[in-house]
Amino acid sequence: MNFLPRHLEKRILSAAKHFKIILLLGARQTGKSTLFAHLLPGIKTFVFDPVQDLYDARKDPDRFLDLFPPPLILDEVQFVPELLAALKRRVDQSDRMGQYYLTGSQNFSLLKSISESMAGRVAIFHLDPFTPLELVGLGEQTGWLDRYLSNPQEFIHSPHPNIPRLAPLNEFLFRGTYPRATTLPISELEPFFLSYVQTYVERDVRLVENIENLTLFGDFLRLTATLTAQEINASHLGREIGLSSQTARKWLSLLQTTYQWIEVLPYHGSTTKRLSEKRKGYFKDTGLASHLCRLHSPDALVSSMKMGSLFETWVVNYIHEQFTTTAQASCYHWRSHGGAELDLVLERDGAFYPIEMKCKSKPSHADASSIRHFQETYPKLKIMPGLVIHAGEESYPLDRDVLALSWKALE
Repeated sequence: MNFLPRHLEKRILSAAKHFKIILLLGARQTGKSTLFAHLLPGIKTFVFDPVQDLYDARKDPDRFLDLFPPPLILDEVQFVPELLAALKRRVDQSDRMGQYYLTGSQNFSLLKSISESMAGRVAIFHLDPFTPLELVGLGEQTGWLDRYLSNPQEFIHSPHPNIPRLAPLNEFLFRGTYPRATTLPISELEPFFLSYVQTYVERDVRLVENIENLTLFGDFLRLTATLTAQEINASHLGREIGLSSQTARKWLSLLQTTYQWIEVLPYHGSTTKRLSEKRKGYFKDTGLASHLCRLHSPDALVSSMKMGSLFETWVVNYIHEQFTTTAQASCYHWRSHGGAELDLVLERDGAFYPIEMKCKSKPSHADASSIRHFQETYPKLKIMPGLVIHAGEESYPLDRDVLALSWKALE
């Protein structure tokens, strides 16, 4: 497969001029190794393994670093935690920048070790699966979110060309956006995701958490996929497969640690209630979620009840992914006591940006009702013009302060 530009390239190269270590985190199969290999041609690479101790890196990390001077790419360093302390000692001996480039597929243990030992020496980045722009070779562009957050009034009244060459929405969601899955024939996606789940459970999950019943964890993984884009009740989730609510919450945290799951807090005027009320959970990749929901083709996805929730799942993830190229915002979902719901509310610099998702080709004025309910409920908030992101081809104003934005919108 030809290399496709990634949004993070410039930021990584810039950071390498100012930090001694670059750490690239993300789920397996997101292209971390491929990105480093492209950016750093000719630099020696080591891929670590949970079983084999390559060059005694675990047994004698200082000797390993003596044998192989920087710059080095050290792939999947979660398998060699003993190496981190040795790396700190090594980089403290030199002022040279861009010495070591690390990748990892779990964030908790790595970030804990690094925050304790290498603060100020390491720049940390997160690589997600492909965005639509990356998928069609436009990774040097930044997407529409920055323009929307910077000047929402201008954004909703501007033309919005579409990204070229994207697959139909049902195929796009069914494939998901892991790089390998985007190039395989449809018939080969099921074996790919079967292998992905097996490797994920047997390697990543076992490394982070000592789970004795991996079959039960597999059932839990499938259940969370069916509940993507819903409010999460850990007690109910556990009861479905015979888990305590404490274990269910612990396993949800494990999914987050291994980049398979994200959660969005509820919005409430009270900060305390934001923490106590129900979050919404989203699977990270719609292709893997489709597989776990036992959908076997793009057509089966269209005729299932999952099309809308998987569309919302992708949109929420895409917005999160665009934070790699623009200033981050706080993300919430909102539900009123009267039952009105708003899929996403972004908050940045005291302003609020309401976003609704509709898996339909031609949303109407009525589809912006949740945005208007939110505005009416909080008249004192600084609420900016809103978006209804939809499954159609055209972007157009729904009224003076709401834009119907196509899922294919380029900018």
